Amino acid sequence: MSAPKPPLILFGFMMNVVGHISAGLWRHPEDQASRYTDIRYWVEIAQLLDEAGFDALFLADALGQLDVYQQQPDAALRGAAQMPVNDPLLLVSALAAATRHLGIGVTVSTTYEHPYLLARKFTTLDHLSNGRVAWNIVTSMLDSAARNLGLTQQIPHDERYDRAQEFVDVACKLWEGSWEEDAVVRDKQGGVYSHPHKVHPIRHQGRYYQVPDAHLSEPSPQRTPVLFQAGTSARGSLFAAANAEVIFMAGLTPEAIRHDIATIRQLAVEQGRHPDALRFIAAVTVVTGPDDTQAQARYADFQRYISEEAALALFSAWTGVDWADYDPDRPLEYIETDACRSALASLTRIDGGRQWTLREAAHYIGIGGLHPTLVGGPQSVADQLEQFAAASGVDGFNIGYAISPGSFDDFARYVIPELKARGRVAPRPAQPLTLRERLFGAGQRYRR
Repeated sequence: MSAPKPPLILFGFMMNVVGHISAGLWRHPEDQASRYTDIRYWVEIAQLLDEAGFDALFLADALGQLDVYQQQPDAALRGAAQMPVNDPLLLVSALAAATRHLGIGVTVSTTYEHPYLLARKFTTLDHLSNGRVAWNIVTSMLDSAARNLGLTQQIPHDERYDRAQEFVDVACKLWEGSWEEDAVVRDKQGGVYSHPHKVHPIRHQGRYYQVPDAHLSEPSPQRTPVLFQAGTSARGSLFAAANAEVIFMAGLTPEAIRHDIATIRQLAVEQGRHPDALRFIAAVTVVTGPDDTQAQARYADFQRYISEEAALALFSAWTGVDWADYDPDRPLEYIETDACRSALASLTRIDGGRQWTLREAAHYIGIGGLHPTLVGGPQSVADQLEQFAAASGVDGFNIGYAISPGSFDDFARYVIPELKARGRVAPRPAQPLTLRERLFGAGQRYRR
């Protein structure tokens, strides 16, 4: 008898926008993403995911206009392609208050923040969520962000990661090394809240940051939020191997993802980390229904709303290439840029078995972006998820949506019961765990 398979990690994948990674689908009659400015919309989704047994809601972000396509933001604005976009960090407190078990991962850029300030923000959120917050570390890839946030031009790709490494070093010193475990005593009789001799300045003097003093905040349940990272370029993989706990893998095939996972695990071992200190997640979009026939009909219905223009606005921003200048039927080739190198590589270098044209790429991006889309009834989708996990080596999935919240409703209604029957959804604990404990086991601390 074979050993039982472990539960799959399940994240809901969103952004504080109307249109995330499914280009044009906001126009579908069932889509409610235009409610993104209403906190009740976010609370309803968080509660849906919490009740269904998802491990976390992961919130992506971007800090600039999508203006690479046609060298202007018009296509993105017309098609609601990640524009307009609101701050995801400000959602966390409300979502934490409305849920008991769900983790909340938030994207924040190291290029346009300061570690001393961001450390306090995440400590505060970790307190308010009882240890359920995560930080998705990005370096930002849009030239428009650089222009509007004090830089004359974008910092080169690899230097952004050098800066990010020092940023994380500073933040971890503040979270892990500044306040001792027993620094806070809350002694009303003795009149001592914190022992001063147990609160230490970090005395950091580096190339990018000088942070001499102690952390402003007392330790939170996790101290360090769970660290997410998504870079799979050579420099991004090295950064992930050195720092991340949960790594989002790009790639359209399980074989490509398995290769990248092996690379990152080896890099982690070379830097003295235990390979079990990492979890790997693949993004997929799921279109499902009561059975395969109805799921396929739903997928066909969604395809009617794809916007090729919005898809190209997304693809141009992700790759740093203005695809308006290219023949849509020309085969895609890899182009080195300072944007998201893994985005174009996923269609050219990584998925070497297929020669993509620009038109094919735009249509594919229309539902689910640069990630696989799984279509089928409950058993079919559960089979596909299990097969993908086995072939790729991922520990779970970042579940994207075609329409919101309908895609999450469908997944919770049809797929979750099937996954639970197979033992692939973690049982809900009697008492809420921290997000790190949920992902790695009770009593776990950040290890790197």
